[in-house]
Amino acid sequence: MDSTALAADLRSAGYLADDRTVLVSGLAIELGKPVLVEGPAGVGKTELAKALAQVTGRDLVRLQCYEGLDEARALYEWNYRAQLLRIQAAHGGEWDGLRDDLFAEEFLLERPLLKAIRSERPVVLLVDEIDKADQEFEALLLELLSDFQVSIPELGTVHASSRPLVLLTSNAARELTEALKRRCLYLTLDYPGVERERDILLEHVPELPEGIALRIAEVAAKIRELDLRKPPAISETIDWAHSLLLIGAEAVSPSVLRETLPVILKHRTDLDLVAERAGVLLGEPIGRGAAR
Repeated sequence: MDSTALAADLRSAGYLADDRTVLVSGLAIELGKPVLVEGPAGVGKTELAKALAQVTGRDLVRLQCYEGLDEARALYEWNYRAQLLRIQAAHGGEWDGLRDDLFAEEFLLERPLLKAIRSERPVVLLVDEIDKADQEFEALLLELLSDFQVSIPELGTVHASSRPLVLLTSNAARELTEALKRRCLYLTLDYPGVERERDILLEHVPELPEGIALRIAEVAAKIRELDLRKPPAISETIDWAHSLLLIGAEAVSPSVLRETLPVILKHRTDLDLVAERAGVLLGEPIGRGAAR
């Protein structure tokens, strides 16, 4: 496994990965193991899956999790309307023969998990925000993550044509089961340090002056130390950088910060708190305790 080459490939895909992310990603590729990626919203968990799909030449199959997600939406279901039309067209034909027709491939509706298993091309399977689904859904994943196969009663067991590279992301809204964790490599992502976020900004907004990129990263780090409902994500600091360019800002002054806060903050209480402390944030550094 060439970690240097993988880091360079990820960077060429627009993803600046730290050493641990490169190591775990490389091991996942070499070992064929799923990766559970945990961290707060907006630190690049989903973007890592997209970047890995690009650098490995795989298709990306994404399953967005939510409360109440079930087998029909995640794995497969039958096209009941088409089956009903087939029954009506049979005009009293024998049921045994008709039943085989009803559960033929043409009536099967693939959902993301089955699509990833049946794909003839290698895929990256992204199971996004797994912590939003319930434990019953986790149980559904266990067979897939253990043997990369799916059991369909009407068709039998479907084995993966090629082993998917699986990434499961979690914002840690709830504790995941140990059975699921045992099957995965584990990676935690957090907000980047100031210098790394500066590099990320320059990668995504190359026309941004380096001094402003550094200032944005410094201010974003201080804002995240405040007691906010939703700290600014990396994607939001990138949007902020674009916004400063669009308004022709030559520096991040208190007035510019207040004017552009809606780009990086999405709750009224957060806006009021940061606006009130704009001068402090742009002046002397503050500690976590003083910010609260």
